Amino acid sequence: MPLLTLPITPKGGIEKNMKILKNVKALSPVVASIILIAVTVAVSIAVAAWMGALTFTFMATEQIQITNMAFGSAGSGSWVAVTVNNTGTSPVTINEAWINNAKQTSFDTALPRNIAANGGIIINMTSVTLVNGNNYQVKLVSSKGNQFLYSAVAPTT
Repeated sequence: MPLLTLPITPKGGIEKNMKILKNVKALSPVVASIILIAVTVAVSIAVAAWMGALTFTFMATEQIQITNMAFGSAGSGSWVAVTVNNTGTSPVTINEAWINNAKQTSFDTALPRNIAANGGIIINMTSVTLVNGNNYQVKLVSSKGNQFLYSAVAPTT
């Protein structure tokens, strides 16, 4: 026995339902595209600003170069003069100085000492026990904890 199929039409007919759909207001594709582009541009500007801020934070490097170590004696004590240049892009503060793993506490100008970007200073450590011809390693420690090393041999005469 064949199945009987009856067409089902909505109440009021197809034309009435089409009129309802035509009256519904919606965004046009052009307006929707403009909104999507605006949101994309706004998000990309925010990400670029954030990345730029990170870049500037990491670009401010703390870098010093120890260019010379001079040895000498005055009266009953010896001294070591360390020439330091800041080659980084931010100021550096030297908090500690060590010679051969011994922390130095006697200076002509007390630590901490600030070195401006592209600037230089001489750190004079006094009351140092020196032996002529021995190798001496100086270690400078910055306020950020970075360590900068330099070695030199004390003169034999």
